[in-house]
Amino acid sequence: MKNRIKLSIIALFTLALVFNSGCEDLFEPAIENHKVDEDLRDMPAWALGLLGHAYISNPVGTWSFNDVATDDAVSNFPGNAYRLMSTGAWSANFNPTDRWHYLRASWQYLNQFLVVADEITWAADPVVAEMFRERFKGDAYGMRALYMYHLLLHHAGPSEVDGQMLGIPIITEPEDLYNSEFNLPRNTFQECLNQLFADVDSAIKLLPDNFGDVDRDELIPEKYRELGITSGQFTRVFGDNVKNRMSAQIARAVRAQATLLAASPAYAGGSDLSWEDAANYMGEVLVNGLGSNPVGEMDPTGNVWYADNAVIQNLPAGDNPKEILWRGNKESNVDLERENYPPTLYGNGRVNPTQNLVDAFPMANGYPLSHASSGYDPANPYAGRDPRLAMYIVFNGSTAGPQSTVINTAADASDNNGLNRTETSTRTGYYMRKLLNQSVNANPNSETPGNRYKAFIRYTEIFLGYAEAANEAWGPTGTGTHGFSAYDVVKGIRQRAGIDAADPYLESIKGDQDQMRELIRNERRLELSFEGFRFWDLRRWKEDLTEVARGMRITGGVHNVIDVEERAYRDYMYYGPIPYGEVNKFSELIQNKGW
Repeated sequence: MKNRIKLSIIALFTLALVFNSGCEDLFEPAIENHKVDEDLRDMPAWALGLLGHAYISNPVGTWSFNDVATDDAVSNFPGNAYRLMSTGAWSANFNPTDRWHYLRASWQYLNQFLVVADEITWAADPVVAEMFRERFKGDAYGMRALYMYHLLLHHAGPSEVDGQMLGIPIITEPEDLYNSEFNLPRNTFQECLNQLFADVDSAIKLLPDNFGDVDRDELIPEKYRELGITSGQFTRVFGDNVKNRMSAQIARAVRAQATLLAASPAYAGGSDLSWEDAANYMGEVLVNGLGSNPVGEMDPTGNVWYADNAVIQNLPAGDNPKEILWRGNKESNVDLERENYPPTLYGNGRVNPTQNLVDAFPMANGYPLSHASSGYDPANPYAGRDPRLAMYIVFNGSTAGPQSTVINTAADASDNNGLNRTETSTRTGYYMRKLLNQSVNANPNSETPGNRYKAFIRYTEIFLGYAEAANEAWGPTGTGTHGFSAYDVVKGIRQRAGIDAADPYLESIKGDQDQMRELIRNERRLELSFEGFRFWDLRRWKEDLTEVARGMRITGGVHNVIDVEERAYRDYMYYGPIPYGEVNKFSELIQNKGW
């Protein structure tokens, strides 16, 4: 096994150096530990390359835009993998959502790190060395819990043999090429959740809620202050330079996400977790992060967290706005805009929101379009709408880009922004606006990049998870143990969005659990649009996956809804497959039903 570990570390030497450059103090103990030989236990910087791989492989670290495989969007690129998947190509051999190999390989690195972490001298100061050891191990446990959640999200499902809900093979020791047994059965969904919860518990025990410098001993978290640790020692290990790494608060959020998944209709029979559990874990994250009245502390600009170029530019390294629980590093580029701006703004217009999604935005008075009191006018469909429609979607007559260019999406438009005019034009009559930095100039001859970061976990997601679970557990106005209700959360989110403060529609349904469920799911659809949630939400809710993606054709000022793309999902596709090559290779590995 030792030789196997050495080979892995040599391969990761460059990774360790790159990882070090992003977190300046991360490898500081290496200065105090000279390389005596090639034994991993004497080389902290190299050992941390294993932990660094967890962040390179972070499953929430990149944009997926799997929305184009749902009723929310389509892609104008014929070769888009999610487009192919949703129109009939999804199989155990072709799975754009596959995370089996990548995350399980990275899981191996975490297991390797946890084996050696206790035997490494992380610093000359024994108190600091112990804190480093706890931080690094807590980091590894928390990231392993995150991996488990995403492996379950992508690959858990009912056995094709007996229908039992299965997860992944649980492996907590490093595998050795020569001595390990690789032909292992999948553990049950419940057993996988038990492992996730154990890893979260370990992370919470070993990590502070949040990271940051402290300049006075009395500001040190109590559990460290009781040990006589000074502010200088604490800051060295848990200071500003490691913000946005795995923390106890992030680990709690991962547990809450996993519990919401387990309580959902598609998985409810596979564990002993309930909607009440999900609400309590979500509530714990909100109260710990925002205070005893989290709804009152909701970030007023949280629904446009990506939009202000100057705010992002001036955000100190590692700091988060109130909306953001966990995020990636700041970047400055034109990548998203070049892919998704309309053609006349030098974009490829790749993600095209559907009429289905546009119709999900209510009127500004809060009523759904179909309600008799909405005031919706099909001949003037964008007037008087929920302000989030204009925030998130470019429709005919919208302005976009640094010069506030008017975008004409009509079929008879005079330029390539019009419906189906060229390969980069919209197929639905809409372009995505959300996530794009409107100060960006994507003209290759005079580019002006914009500032952005990838949000890994937003508090709005946690609020909506709480609302969903609380409504199921206690009804719309039940408060549970945390003192606020699903109704309170939805009211806060809709008021922040600019819905009429009286919100007569919300008031009319606050006693109806079924209607509140429908509204919560719709709010989740709007608030988290284009962030990779709809694909998984439809599946865990067991909602219709085959709704035709529709668009809007405008000719001579007349609006007509059109069918754009059919969905070819089948019932068993509520769950993703285990890769065909894996079940073909290992006899103990049972496939999910239907695949």
